[in-house]
Amino acid sequence: MTDEALPPRPRGSYAKGVARRQEILDRAIEVFAERGSDKTSLRAIAQEVGVTHAALTHHFGSLEALLVEVYREFERRGDRDDPHSSDATPVGIMQESARRNRTVAGLVQLYSMLVAAALEEGHPAARDFATRRFAALRHELAELVRGHQRDGVLREDVDPDAVAALVIAASDGLQTQWLLDPDAPQDEALALLEKLLAHP
Repeated sequence: MTDEALPPRPRGSYAKGVARRQEILDRAIEVFAERGSDKTSLRAIAQEVGVTHAALTHHFGSLEALLVEVYREFERRGDRDDPHSSDATPVGIMQESARRNRTVAGLVQLYSMLVAAALEEGHPAARDFATRRFAALRHELAELVRGHQRDGVLREDVDPDAVAALVIAASDGLQTQWLLDPDAPQDEALALLEKLLAHP
């Protein structure tokens, strides 16, 4: 079949599809924030979101792709709504993130589920999401460490890349502890890490 023989695409159909996909993401974020990721089949999520199973499959392809997009959209909103101050330290950024995350425990649970899935075979979307996220976050935080070391805020005898990895590990680990036990000293532990990294 030649290009001339193809039926013309209805005007506005692409824009409508993008808008519908965004509506689904908006509602899915609300659903996950409210109840977490207990019901993890596409059909169950479609019912909760108020769309058909076919609509979810059309817009996202798979359950895993939907879950990744839900969390990415949640992060984009957080970055837009709470931009980091120019003098924020790596630990300070994680503290801000932890405070925001405590209001949406279901999305924190979703993130933990995606990272766990990334470690298993057969979950390419989750693995790509987690690998890229950790690499980008390590790079961002390491650059912040270098800047704060130059400014005399953070100690100079520590490797910035190692500090970035440590801060992420501490934040994620404390977040998991908080999911299991709301009394886990998340803020206090991050404040201690900040103190240990501060310029003497």
